[in-house]
Amino acid sequence: MLELKDLFWLLLTGLICLFWWQGQKVREIALREVRRQCRDMDLQLLDESVGLRAIWLKRSQDGKVHLWRRYHFEFTSTGDERYSGEIVTLGHKVTGFNVSPHRIG
Repeated sequence: MLELKDLFWLLLTGLICLFWWQGQKVREIALREVRRQCRDMDLQLLDESVGLRAIWLKRSQDGKVHLWRRYHFEFTSTGDERYSGEIVTLGHKVTGFNVSPHRIG
């Protein structure tokens, strides 16, 4: 028979898994957008990845609270130097994209 504390731990584990799974979906959205932007700007995405740098609760324009996430990535324009960039999401939508000043190759 399950006790109340067992149900609590089961629910907590389920919520953590759901949070992680949703985070992976948003990360894939961000990575897809970074790839597209880099292709459009004739940049090469290095390491083919984005890394989570910050997470926060913020309100969207419609007043709903969503998770705000900032991801970091690295790219090159010439093949010699590494530059950094950021992409920001609010919920499942990309709200910002920024690349550092770089040489045009």
